[in-house]
Amino acid sequence: MQVLSWVCLLVLCAGSWVFLSWDFAWAVAVGGVISIVSFMLTHQDVARFMESLNSSEEGQGEKKALKLGKSQYIIKFWLRLAVIGLVLLILIKSGKVNIFGLLVGLSTVVFSITLTTVSAARHHIISSRR
Repeated sequence: MQVLSWVCLLVLCAGSWVFLSWDFAWAVAVGGVISIVSFMLTHQDVARFMESLNSSEEGQGEKKALKLGKSQYIIKFWLRLAVIGLVLLILIKSGKVNIFGLLVGLSTVVFSITLTTVSAARHHIISSRR
């Protein structure tokens, strides 16, 4: 899915550059990189959290380990959200990026999730007809 996100970003940037302008394509690229990196970091945090759930089942201190894992995950989530908000605020206030291009770029992960879901649904529907 991460590869698909990068491919979507590349297609969006190329299309923006060809059909609109370099400034718009730059804003799409910035927004896309922000969203993809955030998605990758969130994926890593969720994987670590799920791993901590599995390791806490093995023995002592289940509740303490689970509570610590939840707390770390929530703190990282809010810190990441604050950093992304600050970066976006700085980019928008500086006027160096096109806001609409930034929004298109920030939607890159949404596009790849939608494509993955449609592909999986199509595969499921086709395989159920047999």
